[in-house]
Amino acid sequence: PTTGLHFHDIKKLLKSFDALISKGHSVIVIEHNIELIKCADYIIDLGPEGGEGGGKLLAEGTPEEIIKSKTSFTAKYLKEKL
Repeated sequence: PTTGLHFHDIKKLLKSFDALISKGHSVIVIEHNIELIKCADYIIDLGPEGGEGGGKLLAEGTPEEIIKSKTSFTAKYLKEKL
């Protein structure tokens, strides 16, 4: 949902997510923006590629757990942000 959004708009989006979560809702997001991914409570990392080369579970867990993964491509970039 962040494609084309300015950083300030992404912050507004995160506040909207937090408002929904505080009311007991769950929010599931498919995202590639590492700034948004690092804010997740739980990550499901699929890959290793897109399309026919993807769809395999590479890692799952909190951001802190993901950065320890040896199979996750996301781990490398997430580690730089945490």
